[in-house]
Amino acid sequence: MQDGALSVFLQQLVNGLAWGSIYSLIALGYTMVYGILRFINFAHGDIYMIGAYAGYFAVTPRPGGLGLGLFWGVLLAMAACALLGVIIERAAYRPLRNAPRLTVLITAIGVSLLLENVAQHPSVFGPNPRPFPDVIAMRTLHLGPVAVSNLQLLIVGASLALMVVLQLIVNYTRIGRAMRAVSYDRETAALMGVNTDTVISATFAFGSALAAAAGVLVALVSQVEPLMGIMPGIKAFVAAVLGGIGNVPGAMVGGLVLGVSEYMVAWHWPDFRDAIAFALLILILLVRPTGILGTGAVEKV
Repeated sequence: MQDGALSVFLQQLVNGLAWGSIYSLIALGYTMVYGILRFINFAHGDIYMIGAYAGYFAVTPRPGGLGLGLFWGVLLAMAACALLGVIIERAAYRPLRNAPRLTVLITAIGVSLLLENVAQHPSVFGPNPRPFPDVIAMRTLHLGPVAVSNLQLLIVGASLALMVVLQLIVNYTRIGRAMRAVSYDRETAALMGVNTDTVISATFAFGSALAAAAGVLVALVSQVEPLMGIMPGIKAFVAAVLGGIGNVPGAMVGGLVLGVSEYMVAWHWPDFRDAIAFALLILILLVRPTGILGTGAVEKV
């Protein structure tokens, strides 16, 4: 590989890892909910959008916003979306807990459309995009042949930190053990004294908080608008399936693989950047339906 091609390859790799870490954060919400309830929360991409707006108003100087720093703005957005996730679960999904999966799936799509249309109303956010405040000045760092912005480093670093925190929660806390128990067998966990309603609400809260963080991180390098969650939400779902739906480490791996694949394809065929996600989805379903890190489940009959 010639020096010029190597430089471009490394640059695309860095860009892909940055975007892949965002896909991973969003995909974790999909995979956690599926692991416990066995359904896809298609409103998750719109929670990502709400999180971006919450961060926008948190860091925008007064009188238009709260004028908080970025750190507190991200925390506020995560808290707001965690609460929103719990409300959505209790209002829309809990009454359908024993309904057919198709009914719950249609409800999730309805919740998604509701959030998008409410967000576009002029009295809420309005249909026009809004540039995110310049809370951090962009600087470019040259690491050999690769140019990396400080915002890219922030995105990757924050995403990895949040993934590590989630893994610690899932593996070493009481609520994490309860989540794993409910994921393995909800009925048996309930018989053993686990409050499944609390665990399910916590799952929605954690997943929604991670999506909100992803929304704010993306908004730092772009803008916020009511439909910004559609394509990232779909791609994050593909990443969750790619890594192994229901598998937390799989969602992380799937997001990174998808992000890198997108930028590598865009290097040679820019028009096919979005198409690669769906090509990978078809390929993984044909070759390994359980995903990269997924394992086959035994169905009880």
